[in-house]
Amino acid sequence: MAKEEKEIKCSFCGRKKNEVDMLIAGTTGHICNHCVAQAQTIVRDELTQKNANGFSALQLLKPAEIKKHLDEYVIGQDDAKKVLSVAVYNHYKRIIQNQNKTAHKDDIEIEKSNVIMVGETGTGKTLLARTIAKVLNVPFCIADATVLTEAGYVGEDVESILSRLLQAADFDVAAAERGIVFIDELDKIARKSDNPSITRDVSGEGVQQGLLKLLEGSTVGVPPQGGRKHPEQKMIQVNTKNILFICGGAFDGIERKIAKRLDTQVIGYNMNKELETIDKENLLQYVSPQDLKNFGLIPELIGRLPVLTFLNPLNAETLRRILSEPKNALIKQYTHLFEIDGVKISFDKNVLDFIVEKAVEFKLGARGLRSICEAIMTDLMFELPSDTSIKEFNVTLRYAKDKLKKSSINKLKVA
Repeated sequence: MAKEEKEIKCSFCGRKKNEVDMLIAGTTGHICNHCVAQAQTIVRDELTQKNANGFSALQLLKPAEIKKHLDEYVIGQDDAKKVLSVAVYNHYKRIIQNQNKTAHKDDIEIEKSNVIMVGETGTGKTLLARTIAKVLNVPFCIADATVLTEAGYVGEDVESILSRLLQAADFDVAAAERGIVFIDELDKIARKSDNPSITRDVSGEGVQQGLLKLLEGSTVGVPPQGGRKHPEQKMIQVNTKNILFICGGAFDGIERKIAKRLDTQVIGYNMNKELETIDKENLLQYVSPQDLKNFGLIPELIGRLPVLTFLNPLNAETLRRILSEPKNALIKQYTHLFEIDGVKISFDKNVLDFIVEKAVEFKLGARGLRSICEAIMTDLMFELPSDTSIKEFNVTLRYAKDKLKKSSINKLKVA
């Protein structure tokens, strides 16, 4: 009997019973505690790499590689791309470190690097966030801060933001907990006044306070279908510790706060020579957390958005490149649309210059390019699919001017 016990060994690694702490018996063999631990690690890694909803392993790229991918879709905005690439890289490096804590003997905990982007409308804030999520292959959702109100009032609770993320992740909580949330129009929830009031600021400061727990990282009860929370409703528990929040807003009028801080209105012989180097045409590049506080964001919220970057206003040269250079450029989209119908479409160079000229005139940013193109191309997109005799069409400057003249967009008042 003693001889039989000595011959018992692990069926996987071959270790004998006296060489291991524990040997678990099965129907046809045995497994030791070392092999159990190793198997658990393999299973955990496999589940992390291949989720049921199709979100594969996190494709962590170096900051330079992330920026290279952004360059393919977003023209210009190099400063914002660099800041965003580094913030995203550090954030997901932090997640990987937390998953492999055994490999690190120190107890250094890296904090979240949530981002806030300040820039005029149509400069590419949403596109940057969406492109980063696509590159990393993580769940992504866009939330509009304007519909949020303080809990208990008409509107949406801040937890509804996570409902959208869960839907984007096909309700895989593990995938959602490493996703990216873009909160747009953050400037619309700025504190309405510095003076205390007897009425509650339910769509301003109240929402900012509600966002604090989401941004910092806590376990939140999320209504699966969004909307208001009800006591009878079953909640899904989501930990926001590893969710990256990217916030964006136009912050219309913040330039005046920046100018006041920089004291750009100083005149006379005592004027600081450093002020001569300030680019007064683009004051957003000097934005600081202090300016956001003066605009109406509470200090606690600013503290949870440690990475601050800006987007440059788009000039004519940048708009011209946006029109034709990126992978999903507007001209490439229209060309592909007509190719599906068997029509080869082309544009004269001066037509593209004309579209850019009008976009600058109307001050609509990159979004204005699409509006102007639609005004010019609508009749073509209506007629050509039915007319099988036309296989090629060249859009001339005369044709573009004629179509735009008849369009309602041409009646826009220039500010």
